[in-house]
Amino acid sequence: MKILITGTAGFIGFHLAKRMAERGDEVVGIDVINDYYDVNLKYARLKESGIEKSLTTYNNPVVSSKYSNYIFIKLDISDKHNMEELFDTYHFDVVCNLAAQAGVRYSLTNPEAYIEANISGFLNVLECCRRVKIKHLLYASSSSVYGLNKKMPFSAHHNVDHPISLYAVTKKSNELMAHAYSHLFDIPSTGLRFFTVYGPWGRPDMALFIFTKAIMEGKPIEIFNEGKMRRDFTYIDDIVEGIINVTDKPSKGNPDWNAQCPDPGSSKAPYQIFNIGRGAPVSLLEFIQEIESATGKLADKKYLPMQEGDVAETWADISDLENELSYTPRISVKDGVREFINWYDNFYRFKVLKKRVRLRFTSKYNVLVTKR
Repeated sequence: MKILITGTAGFIGFHLAKRMAERGDEVVGIDVINDYYDVNLKYARLKESGIEKSLTTYNNPVVSSKYSNYIFIKLDISDKHNMEELFDTYHFDVVCNLAAQAGVRYSLTNPEAYIEANISGFLNVLECCRRVKIKHLLYASSSSVYGLNKKMPFSAHHNVDHPISLYAVTKKSNELMAHAYSHLFDIPSTGLRFFTVYGPWGRPDMALFIFTKAIMEGKPIEIFNEGKMRRDFTYIDDIVEGIINVTDKPSKGNPDWNAQCPDPGSSKAPYQIFNIGRGAPVSLLEFIQEIESATGKLADKKYLPMQEGDVAETWADISDLENELSYTPRISVKDGVREFINWYDNFYRFKVLKKRVRLRFTSKYNVLVTKR
């Protein structure tokens, strides 16, 4: 099939685009490549996918040197005109919207970025899907939508009307917007609430990256809520396989949906919400122990109170995805952390070595010039 994946310079989008290109789908990936975190990591992901940085000018299609069926275009989903032209040109079967302004804490100080990307940008995606009548829209939601909910495990059938960050508000808004378009225009849509995704090529603002960097550099790590945190850490390969399972099976209306007792996770319209996690929360201190084991170094721990906008625990009820779409997370936290550490060590050690070689060459060159 022909699929549009937004956010393919991002963590999940990068892995999904590679996986779908490898299985033979025609993939078009877009990303605005903003500077929320290090753009060099984003360009490195693209390079790993066969997309050279020098070719990625705005709105210019670049064919991957590794996958002839993968085209990347630097494009902002908030750019309505060029998004419409993109859909008119490629006639997508499926759209997977992973582009978003990420991060809970950043939303406390930069709310406008979330409205532009996560609301206005998503509206453009919906409108384009309506215009060309795509077969299936998938989009990234988040475990953050559960907010003040304390009923565990979190279920897609629970009420989620009490978010505690603007980031969560925008993700819940995406679910509501998608439902309206599914109802009005019969667009099959599926929202995926991601639970703490981690793994190689992960985001620098996520706990695993932050902790690993600090531990390997001998710096203290900050542990919030005095260490009383649990997260449903989910390895990237399991996430990607789950997304692909969902991609291949467009949502259908729930024939048992009852308007007198409405189920928040489904509808009479072709709309559904799934949790996608591992279904097994791990304490943050256990997670840090796995990092210590993989790096061979002990962390210098600094315990702090809870941060604004954060929650103490996440735990995904993944039974719907398991029962309906054969989703089976396989990677243990121990193995997943080791895979990340191996990638981090190789990626950043190589970058440091390249920098040192470049500096030595420059120094030698300057000496030669001086002698002349």
